[in-house]
Amino acid sequence: MAGEPQIHCVNPADAAPPGGHYSHAVTAGGFVFISGQLPVRPCGTHAPEADFTTQANQALANLFAALAAAGASRQAIVKVTVYVTDIADWPVFNALYAQAMGEHRPARTVVPVPVLHYGYRIEIDAIALSR
Repeated sequence: MAGEPQIHCVNPADAAPPGGHYSHAVTAGGFVFISGQLPVRPCGTHAPEADFTTQANQALANLFAALAAAGASRQAIVKVTVYVTDIADWPVFNALYAQAMGEHRPARTVVPVPVLHYGYRIEIDAIALSR
């Protein structure tokens, strides 16, 4: 229909399928909106008992997989929100994030939360520019 917004839902082949009624990413209006990415392994198995570094690296990998499937790069990220269940993990995440992002420094927010799904310690969402 003419005038309808162009919205495209994206679920990367190299990531676990969404665990609910959502898409890993949606492109609309020149942006890519990445849903909250938990540290779920690409095969769909869970490991909430994994150490924080392992969880953070998997959540970042899931975020980057959704971004790539939407046709965008890390350098296109404009805003990141990170949810952590223990603010004491923030310095570890910050170091991992800095290594993963390199010189690119999008806007970022950290939100301490009491609990995350499946007992995970971190979840990450983002907004990026689409091509």
